[in-house]
Amino acid sequence: MNLHAPDLPVVYIVDDDPAVRDALGLLLRSVGIATRCFADPDAFLAQYDARPGCLLLDIRMPHVSGLAFHENLVGQGIAIGVIFITGHGDVMQCRRAFKAGAADFLMKPIDETVLIESVQKAIAASLARHGEARLRADFGARLATLTGREREVMHMLMDGVTNKEAAYALDISLRTVESHRARIFEKLAVASLADCVRQYLQVGQAGRESEAST
Repeated sequence: MNLHAPDLPVVYIVDDDPAVRDALGLLLRSVGIATRCFADPDAFLAQYDARPGCLLLDIRMPHVSGLAFHENLVGQGIAIGVIFITGHGDVMQCRRAFKAGAADFLMKPIDETVLIESVQKAIAASLARHGEARLRADFGARLATLTGREREVMHMLMDGVTNKEAAYALDISLRTVESHRARIFEKLAVASLADCVRQYLQVGQAGRESEAST
């Protein structure tokens, strides 16, 4: 299994107990899930490459709590599903974890089936996020190839303005608008205006920022 493949999901295991790391890694690898194990958060950060996956994180560690480390990840904009594992959890810790966006909160001894299901769910969510991000980036890059006039025409058409109305508003010929429209569809790799609207809405703010920066 090639752990360097950029799209291969990986479960990062951060726990100061080597026996726990080994046991968790062995269990997940037994069902075909790639893992990387670390004794502390700093070691994890040094090798984290933002690929799809999730993080199994112990709450109690010598130098920093798992909860504080997770909140630090969120503050840095690192989007990774975190599954907390602990033998000493309480309701307040659980609430704090979920408030910060944790994917799950599991108590030791951990039921193997529950753990595997939780990890698989977190990986699926991560793959979906990465897929959406790739689509936004791809469409945003295509959007950036439009000329200023093509963008004007595109926005008018998406606002429901007809070709004829766009031609009048821009003081250009109907044939020119139709030519712009054809080039817009070609550059954006869309088959119809509806497809253009759908993809443009999907890129959200990321796409609009990319468009505005060009």
